Amino acid sequence: MPSLPPLPALTLTRPAWFTPRVLRTEVLAGLVVALALIPEAISFSIIAGVDPRVGLFASFTMAVTIAIVGGRPAMISAATGAVALVVAPLAREHGVEHLFAAVIVGGVLQVVLAGLGVARLMRFLPRSVMVGFVNALAILIFTAQLPYLRDVPWTVYALLAVGLVVMVGLPRLTQAVPAPLVAIVALTAFTVAAHVAVPTVGDQGELPDSLPVLGVPGVPLTLETLQVIAPYALAIAMVGLLESLMTAKLVDGITDTHSNKTRESWGQGVANIVTGFFGGMGGCAMIGQTMINVRNGARTRLSTFLAGVLLLVLVVVLGDVVARIPMAALVGVMVMVCVGTFDWHSIHPRTLVRMPRSETLVMLSTVVVTVTTHNLAYGVGVGVLVAMVAFARRVAHLVEVDRELSPDGATVHYRVRGNLFFASSNDVVFAFRYADDPAQVVIDLAQAHVWDASTVASLDAVTEKYRARGASVRIIGMNVDSERRHLRLAGTLNQ
Repeated sequence: MPSLPPLPALTLTRPAWFTPRVLRTEVLAGLVVALALIPEAISFSIIAGVDPRVGLFASFTMAVTIAIVGGRPAMISAATGAVALVVAPLAREHGVEHLFAAVIVGGVLQVVLAGLGVARLMRFLPRSVMVGFVNALAILIFTAQLPYLRDVPWTVYALLAVGLVVMVGLPRLTQAVPAPLVAIVALTAFTVAAHVAVPTVGDQGELPDSLPVLGVPGVPLTLETLQVIAPYALAIAMVGLLESLMTAKLVDGITDTHSNKTRESWGQGVANIVTGFFGGMGGCAMIGQTMINVRNGARTRLSTFLAGVLLLVLVVVLGDVVARIPMAALVGVMVMVCVGTFDWHSIHPRTLVRMPRSETLVMLSTVVVTVTTHNLAYGVGVGVLVAMVAFARRVAHLVEVDRELSPDGATVHYRVRGNLFFASSNDVVFAFRYADDPAQVVIDLAQAHVWDASTVASLDAVTEKYRARGASVRIIGMNVDSERRHLRLAGTLNQ
């Protein structure tokens, strides 16, 4: 009887965080993020018009789920302002159960879009749009802190100043403990010991005292329900994917690592599906908390997972302690995030002088629209549109047409160079001297490329103008792609 082949050796890969130094960094970073998530989640719940528990539970389930299925380690996903703005009308007009259903359907759409390859579209985002995206986020994060600084005692400003000094100065002395965590603990201890009356986390809303429960949204399973939630579900899916993929790309650049954008896309969908069934308001990647996490040295999934777990522990088990954290401490953390997130180099006078005006316009349009509408999707969409128009306008002027008459004067030779598309081909029509040219016309496209039907229609127009004057036209030198497009469309567009 032949002997069985030996079984392959079982190899276990040790997690990247499985060292004391990395583990400490991941745990502390996750704790700071968890603390910063609490007031944000409560605020976003208020924006959406739902109970604070809905935002806090969403932050827990989103963070824990994306830590397992996401494609960008160390990126934080939770309840966000963008999703809150999208779902607020639905919650107000139809109730929270319809909101949960919309989050689930939105998650399904994200999984479908991931399968269709939507993540690959990120390569078409110009750098200027990314810079505008980052700058707009920094501005929005900063302006979101301003309500906590209005109509408050002067001690709030003193606490904020002390917190900023700690977060700026402590890293110069030691980086053993995250400076934001030290600032939060120190300011909380001082306000409690000195009985200083300032706004606290507890003032933002009631913290939950129980765990989230799995359940099915209480909505009728009818076509009418689907018609109500479908627009909001699509908005959740699109806004969530856009913010998440752009944040992932930003973290890639900061950490010099590559992430799986397709996995992140369907991971966001799975996280929203889970969140909807657990009674959460949905969410996506959070640039502010992600920057806190990354700036504090986190690089693995453990920090994201712990951020969600510690959030739940803090609000359920240690709710009385967390409620006494002064908002000034958390505002200081977010202000430092703004300073670190904003691309200051992009507005330096020397940069503005060297940078093409079109690039600056793209960046500014992204910032202005995002800040004005508080909607990142609108800002990025306008930025991409402006970039496309600027690019088309710039490329359109790179087409050259040279005319050469044969020695006997019987033939004229036109050489066209450049990319021919809708923005450039229309001008090409007026580059020919129809009235002065002889009966034989040769158009050489060896150094050009025909990109669209507009160009084919323009070439047809040139040919017809010459034929109307009794001249014959030969088009030569086209590459394979251009010739295929020309043969398929020539003579069919001007009928």
